[in-house]
Amino acid sequence: MTQHLAAIALVVRDYDEALDFYVGKLGFELVEDTGLSDTKRWVLVAPPGAKEMRLLLAKADNPEQKTRIGNQAGGRVFLFLHTDDFQRDYEAYRARGVRFLEPPRQESYGKVAVFVDLYGNKWDLIERRG
Repeated sequence: MTQHLAAIALVVRDYDEALDFYVGKLGFELVEDTGLSDTKRWVLVAPPGAKEMRLLLAKADNPEQKTRIGNQAGGRVFLFLHTDDFQRDYEAYRARGVRFLEPPRQESYGKVAVFVDLYGNKWDLIERRG
C-alpha cells in the first residue's frame, strides 16, 4: 500500500491576502484556485519543486474558525519548510519582509531559523545536513 499526505488546511482571514504572502513573499506556486461558491474557493499553493504536499488556504467562515487564524498549533512551530539552500532563502525572505523570530542556528539535523507568516503561525526554515 502507498499513501501520502496531499494537503494540509491552513485557516486564513482572506484568500487574496494569503496568496500575496505565500506566493508573493515566500515564492510558493499557485497550484489551483477554483471558485466553489460566492464566498468559498479551493486554493492550493506549494513551495517551488514540491511534488506531493500542498497547503490548502481555507478562509475562516465562522467565529470558531476565526479564533484559529495564526495559532493552529497552540504557539508551537506549525510547518517545516525544507530548502536546498538555507542562506539563499533566508536572505530572500528577509528582503521581502518576512519576519524571523531568531537568527539562524546550527542544530544536529541542519541549519534552521523560525519565521512567522502574515497571521503569526510559526514556521521552521530548514536546510538538513547530508
